Amino acid sequence: MSDFPFDIVGFDLDGTLLDTSGDLAAAVNHALVLAGREPLSVQDIRSKIGGGAKNMLRLALDETGGCDEAEFRRLHKELLGFYEAHIADHSVVFDGLPDAIASLHERGVKTAIVTNKFESLAEKLMREIGLRDSFACLIGGDTMGKSFAKPHRAPIDEMIRRCGGGRTAFVGDSIYDIQAAQNAGVPAIAVSFGFVTGPVEELGADAVIDSYADLLPTLERLDQPTG
Repeated sequence: MSDFPFDIVGFDLDGTLLDTSGDLAAAVNHALVLAGREPLSVQDIRSKIGGGAKNMLRLALDETGGCDEAEFRRLHKELLGFYEAHIADHSVVFDGLPDAIASLHERGVKTAIVTNKFESLAEKLMREIGLRDSFACLIGGDTMGKSFAKPHRAPIDEMIRRCGGGRTAFVGDSIYDIQAAQNAGVPAIAVSFGFVTGPVEELGADAVIDSYADLLPTLERLDQPTG
């Protein structure tokens, strides 16, 4: 057995593994233009990422005048279709991630993804980026049912189950990520380079990293008794 303090390290996707803001902004703005609205800046849309596409679109529409439920459903469908067709046009891996994942694997650690993005879209994105095979499992926002997305603990619990159990930590950039980890009783690490809208320290994570070069040393300072 490895003396590394964790057997499983889970990651959020948007704003944690990848900077997907360019593609998400393009999809939101596609829907806004169809609704006759002015497009929003990428920076403005970054602040709306984390709760899934439906929440992101709802925030953007509310900011630009709102809409009725029938129009919202139409625009949500349009957003998803556009995003699926352009899912990796602008998305990029955060610096240092591949090396950090490789170092975890060298220590016998399983890596996994828990995202509020639809599972099918997350699978497509990770495969187009070329990193899907680096993760033992991928749990999407609809995998456990829409009532059990982050910050619910259920997707974290399912990640741990699929990875065979063991000492676990979770890495993310939003309050949804940190609360999901806390609800599941596992240490949470926040990344300062993601889509967080305020001071990252206010998320209440057990630790904060400024780059993936900091991940392994930070994990080594954290520990979770096997329960």
